[in-house]
Amino acid sequence: MKKNSLFSTLARGLAALAVLAAALAAQPVDDTQLKQVIIFGRHSVRSPVTPTSTLNDFSVRAFPEFGIPVGYLTANGTTLENTLGGYYRLWLTNEKLLTGNDSADSALVYFRANVIERTIATAQAFAAGLLPAARVTVNYYGPLESDPLFDPVGAGVARLDQRMALAAVMGRLGGNPQALSSAYAPELALTRSVLFGYPASETPALATPAGKLDVTTIPFQFAVGGQSGWPVDPGGLMMVLAAVDPFLMEYAEGLPASDVGWGQLTAGGVSQLSRLTDLVLDLECRTPYLAKVQSSNLASHVVRSMVQAATGNAMTGALGNPTTKAIVLVASDVNVSGLAGLFHLDWLVPGYQADFCGPGGALVFQLRQSQSTGEYIVRASYVAQTLDQLRNRTALTLATPPASAPVFIPGCSVRNVTFDCPLAKFVAVARQVIDPESADRMN
Repeated sequence: MKKNSLFSTLARGLAALAVLAAALAAQPVDDTQLKQVIIFGRHSVRSPVTPTSTLNDFSVRAFPEFGIPVGYLTANGTTLENTLGGYYRLWLTNEKLLTGNDSADSALVYFRANVIERTIATAQAFAAGLLPAARVTVNYYGPLESDPLFDPVGAGVARLDQRMALAAVMGRLGGNPQALSSAYAPELALTRSVLFGYPASETPALATPAGKLDVTTIPFQFAVGGQSGWPVDPGGLMMVLAAVDPFLMEYAEGLPASDVGWGQLTAGGVSQLSRLTDLVLDLECRTPYLAKVQSSNLASHVVRSMVQAATGNAMTGALGNPTTKAIVLVASDVNVSGLAGLFHLDWLVPGYQADFCGPGGALVFQLRQSQSTGEYIVRASYVAQTLDQLRNRTALTLATPPASAPVFIPGCSVRNVTFDCPLAKFVAVARQVIDPESADRMN
């Protein structure tokens, strides 16, 4: 019996090894080498973009003060972005794209930020983490100028037909934007309960306190853009967005739990309310017409930069030069969402809603080359510190990285775990989605 048992155990073990060997053989071997990386991210943690005096009209309790100007990067935001830059330093040196010699590597990077304080400060903090022993120049336009990379309409590169923009958004809503109030009823109910300080489960809901504005009851009446700052005026949705925006930043900033929605919101509640932010970004940036007008120029520069790196030949409309190894672009969630909408990119990382742009999060495009065939491929991912990594100011290493998700590029990616896309095919897809009338070929 013992002899048979031994043979049976050995047989099972050999069978298991055979299954494992077959599984390993089925996994594609990654023989690619990283040649260039383009990191296109959102700024890190900032103060609310709406003045506290206005926010307090929406709630029965005063919003926490951040102690800095409206919309500015916080001190913690600087620290968090510096930490993130340090993580990319570890990754890129491990990939042998950078050498670890900051002085030499500084000639291989290109930084560009949008014109507002929080994006410039974010880029500078990231650069200090990526290359701590070097002085890195962050390129940006003047405060009264429009950078054509991030604001092609304001810079005159692209032309927005406002009536077409309104029609395109209304078409996605079946001509009835007020239907959003039922589609997002749980989020609106939670918003109201937090602002007015009662349990979301309470029925009937508390009456609107005297002297306070209930932002959840303002009609969702979309109109031609004007003073709203959006391509299409989102009506009451803009007020809802202003009211919920501080909660994410309160949590990520690390304010006491009693100050995060006045103690009524956990990370889960913060994430649920961010569905309202996602809604506005989806309509204003991912709507196909708006994505083409607002993001074609950026996409054109991204694609040209990859082709320049692959060919080694200088190319108009590319960023940096043929030897540039890392391109870091810092703007806002509207810009990241717009580029994603243009290429129909989606992602999902732990703790966030689908396609949400977390503070400091970025779309990362790797240009890699097969060492066996010489073919260049594009590998996309979305990388972001989780809400708790932000809140706890978690140290990042290769062993404890930020959250990351591979991104499938429709019409281009092949079926593997990293969704690789041949560069030639990526260029062909880009030609299909980019509107040449909304893009220039200049830096």
